[in-house]
Amino acid sequence: MSVATIREVEYAPGKVISIETGRLAKQSDGAVVARIGDTMVMCTAVLAREAREGQSFFPLTVDYREKFCAGGKIPGGFIKREGRSTDKETLSSRLIDRALRPLFGDNFFNEVQIICTVISADDENDGDVIAGVGASAALLLAGAPFDGPIAEVRVGRFEGAFVVNPTFEELEESDINLIVAGKRDAIVMVEGEMLEVSEEDMLEALSVAHEAIKKLCQLQIDLVADFGGAKTFEYTPVGLPEGVVEAVRAFATDRLEAHILMPYSKETFYGGISEIKGQVVTHFLGEGEDAVSATEQGWTKSDIKEAVGKVESDVMRQLILRDGRRIDGRGLTDVRDIWSEVGYLPRVHGSAVFTRGETQVISSVTLGTGKDVQPVDQIFDTKDKSFYLHYSFPPFSVGEAKFLRGPGRREIGHGMLAERALQSMIPPQDEFPYTIRINSDVLESNGSSSMASVCSGSMAMMDAGVPLRKPVSGIAMGLVSDGERTAVLTDISGTEDHLGDMDFKLTGTRDGLTACQMDIKIAGLSHELMSKALHQAKDARLHILDKMEETITEARFDLSPYAPRLTQITIDSSFIGAIIGPGGKIIQGIQRETNTVLEIREEEGVGIVVISAKSGEDAEAALEIIRGIVTVPEEGQDYEGTVRKVEGFGAIVEILPGKEGLLHVSELDYGYVDNVHDYLEVGDKIKVQLIEVRDDGKLRFSRKPFLEKPEGYEERPRERREGGGGRDGGRGRDGGGRGRDGGRDRRH
Repeated sequence: MSVATIREVEYAPGKVISIETGRLAKQSDGAVVARIGDTMVMCTAVLAREAREGQSFFPLTVDYREKFCAGGKIPGGFIKREGRSTDKETLSSRLIDRALRPLFGDNFFNEVQIICTVISADDENDGDVIAGVGASAALLLAGAPFDGPIAEVRVGRFEGAFVVNPTFEELEESDINLIVAGKRDAIVMVEGEMLEVSEEDMLEALSVAHEAIKKLCQLQIDLVADFGGAKTFEYTPVGLPEGVVEAVRAFATDRLEAHILMPYSKETFYGGISEIKGQVVTHFLGEGEDAVSATEQGWTKSDIKEAVGKVESDVMRQLILRDGRRIDGRGLTDVRDIWSEVGYLPRVHGSAVFTRGETQVISSVTLGTGKDVQPVDQIFDTKDKSFYLHYSFPPFSVGEAKFLRGPGRREIGHGMLAERALQSMIPPQDEFPYTIRINSDVLESNGSSSMASVCSGSMAMMDAGVPLRKPVSGIAMGLVSDGERTAVLTDISGTEDHLGDMDFKLTGTRDGLTACQMDIKIAGLSHELMSKALHQAKDARLHILDKMEETITEARFDLSPYAPRLTQITIDSSFIGAIIGPGGKIIQGIQRETNTVLEIREEEGVGIVVISAKSGEDAEAALEIIRGIVTVPEEGQDYEGTVRKVEGFGAIVEILPGKEGLLHVSELDYGYVDNVHDYLEVGDKIKVQLIEVRDDGKLRFSRKPFLEKPEGYEERPRERREGGGGRDGGRGRDGGGRGRDGGRDRRH
């Protein structure tokens, strides 16, 4: 029997995590089971012993998977087994990847695969942040050459206090849902959503998270020590030949600086860089018949081009730190030019084009019914989504020609960030009962297309008539540092994102933050620097909101003529059966007569009816029928009814949809009535008074209160009888309120 090494720690008040190794998956290079409560995640790490020949990048693969059996569930669908990764699994994989990838050295190109599998799931603790701790511990045990360990935690704020790794119940009531990854001495990754929190609250949440992260990192170090140490992993560093960068720097620095200082456009910038690379290659390797494949030092064409890229990065960073000069000529806090337009697409329910510099996104909004919700089939979350945003990044947006495929991890991640940014501003279903889908297509990209998606999505919803609580904008912040000097950049371009040290995306309203995502490449980010970035981002966010309001200031009053009209009414749940009717007869009749579609559901003991119609008139007609069904008739009240049937003993009168009763011959007139047909015909509209509601729900009416009483007439007191009274009392009992559907569905 395998003997496991187990360590645990209380990393926050009342919060305990344990990690173990040596029991499971021992043929992997490192294997750990991390546990909080009854949620357990098995994390394995495998490292290739050699880099593939010609490998030019670090091939790290992280997969987080949730097994339905872990929660005692069976997957939905026909196959009844787990399929491709869900969006939740993809996003959780990205959280681990983004935290770990920057910690591997630039000269390490061996393939690394991390697989995190939820093997037990309780109803309180999510597995995503637990997997981040386990993945780091598995790499430590494998002897991986990374600057770890790291740990991930989630921070919420429940009942005014910050909580590390809140339960699902606590998270429901929290105004912050922030995932933070870090080392013992620095935060390396942040992502989450908030309900208009301040920059100061954000900083405090990060500080609370880092205190817990420090304890979780030490826990991993202690586990490895208890286990007898990490495995020895040796690898051959892959890097540029000695001297090539210095030689290229001496030849190309002035050329690169002059080019960077030229008037900027993405096409001319990258075209010029390509020309400079060609000049440098020609300088060292020659051209034409005199060209050689490598220099005397063994420098190849690819080595020289890679060296030019490194020098380009150094020159750009030096211009920013020394002169405060960015590649497109902006100052450090300047936002690129913005223009926008709404209503560009005539047949969609709402649309907006948002352009910032050379980044452009067009978003369209589609309003649907409850049948259009996004079903969720997961072990931790099963709540269907009535609001979702789909982000796409076609190859033409960056001038490339590639096969169109399904959404990749990056597209799913960017779309979810934009969705989270807008989610808290969506009106509740009882105010706006639509399913809302935003489709954001990137048409041009030169940095921060996800933030442009937030802006265009917000404007498109206002164009569609969605009553947003407040408009939302987003901005991407950057950072350049040489260890001594530091510059925080507002609205970074694609090149500044690639060559800089931080990508910090922040979204929010005028009153607070709604979402964020941060990746950092340098060793640490001080509290002061983080505060500067947050407040600098706020200024930019407000500037963008001002620009957006120049195009549209509030949601349109009317919906698009092509959008469905949804009307929602809340009813007592006891009336649900009455609206549906036996075999669906009543609801089908309403839909047929009013040209509408009705959806009925029960939530927390309350019935909710949503009417979908093509016009307001149709919706109002259906609404009136439903109101009639759920209205309880009261004795003594006057009604205008419709004669539905005429018999010898009286008439059946409908006063409200589905509510019929007997107008007995004795209540038709003050005098003797020989033939009911002399007074009434089917379809006649008459005024009646409800004189009796029997215990079985049957109704009795009278027409006499609306007739002139004959002189000398004395009213005899009415008796509450079992039958309908008069000559046909027995038959009156049968017809006393049966109505078209027999009254079997009535609950009142």
